[in-house]
Amino acid sequence: MERICDAMPAKPFDLIVFNGMALTMDADFTVLQKALIGVRRGRLVEIGSWPETQPLPAAREAIDARGGLILPGLVNAHTHLPMALFRGLADDLPLERWLNDHIFPAEARIMAPEAVRAGTRLACAELLLGGVTTCCDGYFLETHVAEAVVESGMRAVLGQGVVDFPAPGVADPGKNIRTAADFVQVWRDRHLLITPSIFCHSPYTCSAQTLVQAKRATRAAGVLFQIHAAETLAEAASIQRQEGLSPTAYLDRLGLLDQRTLLVHAVWTDEDDIATMARRGVAVVHAPESNMKLASGICPVTALLEAGIRVGLGSDGCASNNNQDLFGEMGSAARLQKAAHQDPAQLSVAAVLKMATIEGARAIGLGHEVGSLEVGKAADVIVIDTNQPHLIPLYSAASHLVYAARAADVRHVIVAGATLVKDGTLLSMPVAAVMAEARRWGREIAAL
Repeated sequence: MERICDAMPAKPFDLIVFNGMALTMDADFTVLQKALIGVRRGRLVEIGSWPETQPLPAAREAIDARGGLILPGLVNAHTHLPMALFRGLADDLPLERWLNDHIFPAEARIMAPEAVRAGTRLACAELLLGGVTTCCDGYFLETHVAEAVVESGMRAVLGQGVVDFPAPGVADPGKNIRTAADFVQVWRDRHLLITPSIFCHSPYTCSAQTLVQAKRATRAAGVLFQIHAAETLAEAASIQRQEGLSPTAYLDRLGLLDQRTLLVHAVWTDEDDIATMARRGVAVVHAPESNMKLASGICPVTALLEAGIRVGLGSDGCASNNNQDLFGEMGSAARLQKAAHQDPAQLSVAAVLKMATIEGARAIGLGHEVGSLEVGKAADVIVIDTNQPHLIPLYSAASHLVYAARAADVRHVIVAGATLVKDGTLLSMPVAAVMAEARRWGREIAAL
């Protein structure tokens, strides 16, 4: 039953969003016509329909959704923010050549703190303008990533990267675990919108000892353990030859799989792997466009969901995808499963929307805070402009969001009650200056 807001609150709201259709993404998939969202102190305190006969309640700020769609902020469950500087650097290559011949060398030569901050600012601008209010990042020099994210006003889970060779900010690989643990300690209570974690790059860049030590550090701190896993057939074949196991079974043998483990990609997984994931309670991030571009394969998303596994949606970094448009990722995710199964009923729009919102939030450990519009949660809200030729007529809001909407259709973005994008303009950062700085770094990278 649709909830009707109280006639008049006892005190003014800090912010209201009204006059649109709200897809709450709650457990009942509640849709509210003529919705009103009330915010105080960065939290959602009122959610319901507002009778047209009633005057609007008092509020310090009011956003008229003007017939648009009101949603919880989108959750990009896997990205590499600073790699926005590598957008289009090395296209049309397999993952191994792309990484070893182009990306790793470029990172070693260019990714100083200033470049990391510049790439992060650029990525945050793109994400916010596209309706993403929360992201999960894994990279190096992560303190500088965190500082830039704080500037932007975004919410983020940030993982300090770990590899077994010299990396930006960690010249001695023997210090990688200590560096990651120190990052977690510094940032765990430093800023309300930042949640630290540890990001082990992959089973092929980290030894068994490194993987075990990194997981031990995350368990000690009670934070998320992120890792690329089972991304390519070459990776799966290599681990099978060396260990006699699939990548998932190998990680399980090392004791790495539990409810605070985030497996990114999980393309090359079979029924036994999926059963193991479900039993251990791990979460998975599906990055469909990155997987397509690198020809990695198609993640068995439908099977993962049927097994009860938490599955979020991620863009990956701009080096392997070229954009961070989560609306595009939703459309690609749905279409890929239908094509792979030759079944148009596979992966419904409702399931995909959940992956981009509440299930993505649950996957990265923030489901109690974000991902749905529910009283008590953080006020992370976006408004989609449906007054566009490609969004008319509107029979199903969910269908439009998955199959027709674009990042550019986002009109307003609110994070923790603060309006960061209004009428399509980013307020939290000087966009022109951010882009100019990124262009300068792009010229340096092109000259390498």
